[in-house]
This record gives sequence, C-alpha cells and structure tokens, in this order.
Amino acid sequence: MAENLKSQTVRGVWWSFLEKYSTQGVSFLITLVMARILTPGEYGLIGMLAIFMALGQVFIDGGFANALIQKKERTETDYSTVFWINVSIGLLSYIILFFSAPAIASFYNQDILIPIIKIYGFNLILSSLAAVNKVKLTIDINFRTQLKISLISSVLSGIVGIVCALNNFGVWSIVAQSNVAAAMTAILSFVFVKWKPSFVFSKDSFKSLFSFGSKLLVAQIISTVYVYLYHLVIGKKYSKEELGLYTKAGLFGQMVSTNLTSVMTRVSFPVLSRVQNDDAQLMGAYRKFIGMVAFIVFPVALGVCGMARPLIVALITDKWIGCVPFIQILIFAYLCDGITIVNLNLLYVKGKSNIVLRLEIIKKTIAVSLLFIAIRFGIKAICLSQVLYAFIALILNTRNTRKLLNYGFINQIKDLLPYFSFSVVIMALALYFDFIISNVWIVLALCFILCPAIYLLLCYFFKLSALYEISSILSSNKYCPVWLNKILSNLILNKK
Repeated sequence: MAENLKSQTVRGVWWSFLEKYSTQGVSFLITLVMARILTPGEYGLIGMLAIFMALGQVFIDGGFANALIQKKERTETDYSTVFWINVSIGLLSYIILFFSAPAIASFYNQDILIPIIKIYGFNLILSSLAAVNKVKLTIDINFRTQLKISLISSVLSGIVGIVCALNNFGVWSIVAQSNVAAAMTAILSFVFVKWKPSFVFSKDSFKSLFSFGSKLLVAQIISTVYVYLYHLVIGKKYSKEELGLYTKAGLFGQMVSTNLTSVMTRVSFPVLSRVQNDDAQLMGAYRKFIGMVAFIVFPVALGVCGMARPLIVALITDKWIGCVPFIQILIFAYLCDGITIVNLNLLYVKGKSNIVLRLEIIKKTIAVSLLFIAIRFGIKAICLSQVLYAFIALILNTRNTRKLLNYGFINQIKDLLPYFSFSVVIMALALYFDFIISNVWIVLALCFILCPAIYLLLCYFFKLSALYEISSILSSNKYCPVWLNKILSNLILNKK
C-alpha cells in the first residue's frame, strides 16, 4: 500500500506540476505580452469584477467537488446529480450578474462595466460545464489529461487575447481571452474525459454530498469574499490604475507561491484521502508534503521578492513599477497562505468540514477588521494587513493539525525554519545585486544562476530531507534525463 501510494504521489506531483506550470507559464507569458500593450487601468476594470466572478465560481463548485473527491464510494448518479446542480447554478449566477450590471457599474462609477459584465459573465456558464470532468480527473490523479486540456485552452485563448490587444480592443482583449479559455476547457474536457451526464437527479445523492459540501461551500464563500474584498475596497476607494497595479502584484505572488502550493495540495488531497484512517501513514506522508512545499515555494517566492524591481522593469516595462512594493510585501502573506492551505487540506482529508467552516468565520472576522483599519493608510498598509492576517491564520489552522496528528505550529516551524532561513539568504543576495548593478538583465542573470545554486548547496550541506524527497521523485520519473538521473541517484546514495 505504501509503495503504491508513493507511486501515485510521484506520478501525480509530476503531471500536476507540468499541468499547472506549463499552463501557467504559457498564460503568464501571454499576460506579460498583453501587459506591455494594455494599461494598468484596463486591468483594473477587470479587477473590479473579480469578487463577483469568483463568488459565482464558488457557487458552481458549491463544495460538491471536494465532497465527490472525499467520498469513497461514488456512483454515476452522484456525478450526474452534481453536473446538473453546477449547470443550474452557473446559469443562475450569470442571470443575477447580468441584471446587476448597472448597479455594479454605478458602485464603481464606471459605465463601461455594464457591457463588460454581460459578456464576461458568460464565463460562469462555460465553467460549470467542465466542473465534474475536472473532478473525475482529479480523483483518478490524472493530471496528464488536465495538462492537455489546460495547455491547448491557454494557447488558443492567449492568441485571441494578444491579437485583440494588438488591434486596440483594450479591456475587451482580456474578456475575449477569458471566455475563449473557458469555452475551450469545457469542450476539451468532454472530448478527453469521454463522460456524459445522464438525465438523472438524485435527492439522496444531493443530501449525501451536501452534508459534507455545504459547510465547505460556506467556508469557501467566506474565504473568497475575503480575498476579493481587497479588490472591491481598492477599486472603490482608489483609482482603477492603482487597482490594476495591486492586481498585477497579486498575479506575480500567486504565480510563485499559491500555484506551487496548489500543485502539492491537488495531489495530496486524493492521495491522503485513501489513507485517512491510518494516522501513522497519514502523518508520515503529511510531513513530507509540508517539507516539499517549503523546499520549493520558499526560495522561489523570496527570490522573486528580492528581484521584483528588475523583474517588473524587464518583463512589463516601467509603467508597472508601482506594483513592486506590493509584490515584496504580499509575498510574505502568500508564503503563510501556502502552509495554511496545506494544513486545511488535512481537515478536508479527515472530513472535518465543520471545523473548516468555524475556522473561516473566525479568521475572516479578524482579516476584515485588519483591512478596515489599514484602508485609511494606503495600499501598502492594506498589503501589510494581509501579511499579519496570514500569520494569524497559520497559527489558528495549526492548532487543529496538532489535535488531529500532534503536529502543531511549533513542530511545523521547526521543520520549515531551515528552508525559510536559506531562502532569506538568496532574497538578500538578489536585493544586493539589484542595489549595486544598474542593468536589470545582468541582475536577473546573476539571480537566476547564483541564487538557486547557493540554495541547493545549503540544503545539501545541511542534508534537508525535502531535497532527497524531491530528488527521489524526479529520478524515478521516466522523463528524467539520464545525466540528471545519475546526479540525483548519487545524491540519494550519499545521504544513505
């Protein structure tokens, strides 16, 4: 069982990583190209709608996705029931958004939002069609197929977005890109998964899934409102240009931290769910996941923090320089969020959705209080409030991890501290390069070469366990080059 679990984890991590970062890499490159053409104000307009679109997406998932994954015995009736629920909610969400468009536009004093909402909102219906197919692929730990779907959708929608931007479509370029991506994802999910919903709806199935998923739904609503409340507040109190800068800063933070964490949690949830009743095996696997998240996420995030200024200037030009301090502050919030998400994942695995809901209510009450204190002091203060909240949330979440597996805040900090310390070293090195060298390309070249090398050497010298876990995952993959496989194999042998 343990070897099978490791094999599934290795395969899942590999394909999940490729799916997330080949897709995100393509999307990120496309976003960079479009950001060089479009303005912060145009991105700010889309940022104003972020909370409404995100809430619609949460209602579509409705907690049913995690409920299906967590449930051990699933039937075709379960899948079809969830599909029709998703489609109905997607359609209802769009209708509500459509008729709310004038009120939303009036709130922001931006009349252009009315037509944007009516077209952009169609994304919700398209997303609802693909939701169950995505769940089926996640349950099977089949991220290879998700990679195909995501990559094709990202490339085609990106081409549409860039062409529109080059032809002066402005904010409509972003709308077109998003809707084409959702449409292609829906179409390809049925092509590759080859699953069709039946015309059935089971009340028993609904009740069974809703008993677990409803609590997660409320928790996800609270969490989503919190995340996008910042867009709402900044968009209302400050200019659309400033919201655009804040949104772009968040994109960089998510790219280097949140997405890396999600790779691990997407794999860990279905894998750990299979050993949810074996605390010893669950604890061992869980600690490995925590270590691997820190090993990868910490250096990448803090490295980007150190080289944020040259990175922004080189990639999307000086017109976005205002987002640099936001990135450097928010990175620390995303670091704490990453570990918090991993801790929440354990509660999902154990079926403790009631605890998740209670935690979300407590945490978000604290977060909103901090936000409304910070709003009077500017956007930097708002970003700092997110860092403080993220640290408080981590402490609260680890209290429950301690109760379930005796692995609480202090023990986790002890495990994470070496990775964090070595990551701070490379962040300081990147900041030093930026301070003494004026050419941004030379700074980036030095950072990309020296910082990873120094970090890996430190991990090797101090024999940090996650280095060997990652080496084992990479070396056991059939796509690993022969030369790299030899290096990794020798590394693992040296530890032994």
